[in-house]
Amino acid sequence: ATRDYCVGNGFREAIIGLSGGIDSAVTTALAVEALGPDAVLGVAMPSPYSSQHSVDDARALAEALGIRMETLPIGAGLTAVAGTLGGLVVTGFDGERPAGIAYENLQSRLRGLLLMALANERGSIVLTTGNKSEYAVGYATLYGDMAGGFAPLKDVMKGDVYALAHHANRAGVLIPLSTIDKPPSAELRPDQLDADSLPDYPRLDAILTGLVEALLDVDELVAAGHDRPEVIRVTGLVDRAEHKRRQAAPGPKVSRRAFGRDRRVPITSGYDVAERPEDGRVQEGGPV
Repeated sequence: ATRDYCVGNGFREAIIGLSGGIDSAVTTALAVEALGPDAVLGVAMPSPYSSQHSVDDARALAEALGIRMETLPIGAGLTAVAGTLGGLVVTGFDGERPAGIAYENLQSRLRGLLLMALANERGSIVLTTGNKSEYAVGYATLYGDMAGGFAPLKDVMKGDVYALAHHANRAGVLIPLSTIDKPPSAELRPDQLDADSLPDYPRLDAILTGLVEALLDVDELVAAGHDRPEVIRVTGLVDRAEHKRRQAAPGPKVSRRAFGRDRRVPITSGYDVAERPEDGRVQEGGPV
């Protein structure tokens, strides 16, 4: 699908942001298999919160796959943008206040800006790296890591991303083992882990598979063994992220039910999931 989309739209090169994480690694490996290493450009964009092991993993991935890699640090740009915004955004630079979500997302949006600038200059396509689990619950930044022309992992749950990584390594290590083994993190603030904001991915994926692909309601998911408060929370996250998914890059359908035409729901959800009926669904005629 990645090859067909790129070739069919006249793109001879794909650009991917290399974070050192599992999603960008698997996306890059897919791009190399689809287009060849000479047609893939990896771009590392470390921030002040990027760990050295992530930078090292990105470099090791590029070397193993035989692709060109550029490094564009975003620290100076982050300082400049935060300075322009001043007190309008909690930056954390003053050492007195913790960085807020807007400051975290500045980093992702700066990376999106750099990738799109390179794509404009080179006539290339940016491949986004988000997976289905993240898109489902809105764990992605509009105009940041969602910026790009095609999303190869859009219909691939996080657990299956790991399975693809092991598949890519079946004949030798292409994706660094440290990338596979380390806890997932966006690295937008000190010591950040995905688990700080989301249920552990195995539990999240199981709920999402039932909710999105099997169209189970809250009672059915609870009967299958899931925690009711967690199911209600995840259901609310999925509903509230619909407006983000409508703006996401297209990607291949590989599951029973992909976001988009397989799952048609209102783009807005003007209700509080906590106020839903017991089964977690909005009744006929209720607010949407």
